[in-house]
Amino acid sequence: MKDLHALSIALMPIVARAAAAIMKIYDGEFAVQRKSDDSPLTHADLESQRVILEGLAGLTPAIPVLSEESAEVPWAERSGWQDLWVVDPLDGTREFVKRNGEFTINIALVSQHEPVLGVVAAPARQVVYWGAKGVGAFRKRGFDAPSAIHVAAIGQPLRVVGSRSHAGADTAAYLERVGPHVLTGIGSSLKFCLIAEGSADLYPRFGPTSEWDTAAGQAVLENAGGHVTRPDGHRLRYNCRESLVNGDFVAFSDPRGLPPQESAAG
Repeated sequence: MKDLHALSIALMPIVARAAAAIMKIYDGEFAVQRKSDDSPLTHADLESQRVILEGLAGLTPAIPVLSEESAEVPWAERSGWQDLWVVDPLDGTREFVKRNGEFTINIALVSQHEPVLGVVAAPARQVVYWGAKGVGAFRKRGFDAPSAIHVAAIGQPLRVVGSRSHAGADTAAYLERVGPHVLTGIGSSLKFCLIAEGSADLYPRFGPTSEWDTAAGQAVLENAGGHVTRPDGHRLRYNCRESLVNGDFVAFSDPRGLPPQESAAG
């Protein structure tokens, strides 16, 4: 096993440079382009991508990178990768465009299809979360010292977080089965981190996400004591097939907070 603690620390300057590049653009005027799927793209996405790729090339030159902005690696090549970085240089571009601060930088190390290390930074909130297998999960706010984080014991009503931009009928139907709950909409991978730090209990997601949307947040949450599973109870895994699209999943602190038919998950 690689020294995941050392890698976590070495990632921090890279994340800080990417965050600075994003905030420089966020604090000024910027144009919004549209990708082929009609999702937004800004210069901040590309600048963050550039900084992260340069940083990872210097840190781990032998480990390939799979990123939202460079996802056209043929499956024939990618299927042979045992280790890879999975990166979203700016998760929540819609939230960036709205200027509500709910966007993140996601960097995950995947080894043998498992997210073993994840860093999620929220530049506008000046907070960084990270988690690593065998190390634990942590949060750093501004210039404060890092502190360990862990999921909270569930209570009533259940604290649910959901997508601010992608809520739908499936989520509403699922939450009817959950029982008493308070739902808060929030963008990007921050939803995983809120569960990891004990501020929320459950995040159900129905509909497509990509592997770079979830890998880093999953690593943070799992190493804080939580879970990210498909409806069949199996963990989300990465770089297992040609498609980079995840199916439905639920992120949660404790399986006792799930509806009865879901309670075997995790």
